[in-house]
Amino acid sequence: MTERTVGAAERLVIVGGDATGMSAASQARRMRSADELEIVVFERGRFASFSACGIPYWVGGDVPDRDALIARTPEEHRARDIDLRMRTEALELDIDGRRVRAKDLESGDESWVSYDKLVLATGARPIRPQLPGIDAAGVHGVQTLDDGQALLDTLDRTEGKRAVVVGAGYIGVEMSEALINRGYEVTVVNRGTEPMSTLDPDMGAQVRTAMCGMGIEIVCDAEVTEIRTDESGRVRAVVTTDAEYPADVVVLGIGVQPETTLARAAGLPLGEHDGLLTDLAMRVRGHENIWAGGDCVEVLDLVSGRERHIALGTHANKHGQIIGAGIGGGYATFPGVVGTAVSKVCDLEVARTGLREKEARAMGLQFVTVTIESTSRSGYYPGTAPMTVKMLAERHTGRLLGVQIVGREGAGKRVDIAAVALTARMTVEQMTALDLGYAPPFSPVWDPVLVAARKAVVAVRQRG
Repeated sequence: MTERTVGAAERLVIVGGDATGMSAASQARRMRSADELEIVVFERGRFASFSACGIPYWVGGDVPDRDALIARTPEEHRARDIDLRMRTEALELDIDGRRVRAKDLESGDESWVSYDKLVLATGARPIRPQLPGIDAAGVHGVQTLDDGQALLDTLDRTEGKRAVVVGAGYIGVEMSEALINRGYEVTVVNRGTEPMSTLDPDMGAQVRTAMCGMGIEIVCDAEVTEIRTDESGRVRAVVTTDAEYPADVVVLGIGVQPETTLARAAGLPLGEHDGLLTDLAMRVRGHENIWAGGDCVEVLDLVSGRERHIALGTHANKHGQIIGAGIGGGYATFPGVVGTAVSKVCDLEVARTGLREKEARAMGLQFVTVTIESTSRSGYYPGTAPMTVKMLAERHTGRLLGVQIVGREGAGKRVDIAAVALTARMTVEQMTALDLGYAPPFSPVWDPVLVAARKAVVAVRQRG
């Protein structure tokens, strides 16, 4: 397929068939017909266009079946003149020759496929520490639908009901909820001082208290050294430097790294976190005909001004739309992020955006912090729930630097107020004048985020 005929359509090759890859393919196809642009997509997995973020809720039973997480099937993509090749892995990039070596994982056949334009949407890979027993039966990572199905199969055939989750970030806390919902006794082993290292420790402590109240055992400051197995090779315990925790199933929730093996081998530019570096239009820096997006790239943090690796489906889909627009002849850019994320464990909602104290100090910023207790609704309205909001503001200017929220129903999505304020580079005093919606079923008269902003104004004036 390397040879090209004179006057043939341009060929776009995309490596990776999930959020970024298929969004780019779909957007490019909307803008250019098959006569103008041939689109070939290599996807090494068995599924394309699926929601990895939904896997914990499928495992936990909130989502009824796997197919509910699939946005569009391969057949639907192919019906739009997108040559989506499942179970096909890209093995090598020849940048000078503008071609990709790919392997059909079913037949074993390999071939070079030429391109005019290339998109790298290779995603991220789960962090899997090199520990004794890490590959034992009953130890699971959760990244793809195949991973989710393998975990469900293990849960269905395992007689015991003891689960250990290694890691207490977003994946770890979401999987602990999924396992609690399935009737397991859950222990979360975390190397940090508190769960949710994306929060400051004082807010993480609230998450730990709430999770313990739900029956989840949290073990912090614990370094896993070994996964012990029984005579048959199945997991039986997770060992730390101080203790051993019996386990019938182990879920790894340690986080992910950019999957840039191909890019590194090809000499493409990588950042501090091993993610690909792109310009605002998501072109790989220094390469006019190569784009990249999703979990394999680094993005600009608009608050810190530094490059970060943030693996989120929201960014991945936006990157795909921008890439597809550029390839299709249009124009779009991705200016950056402010680090917004929201999660939940059982009925506890956890959200954050902007900088933590640790990050602000590392940047040399002088700042104030305030923490307030409020409620999700007017105090007299049925169903009101407590909420804690922590806010960081620059000491001399009052510029908002970050917000963290921990609470029950109605707490998490309030972080979006702060995300918009961060993007607009608002001061906390400007925030106090925001015209937010109010009615007793939705909020107190002063929304909790604005209560925190008012308190931050006072702190800035006192210390500025």
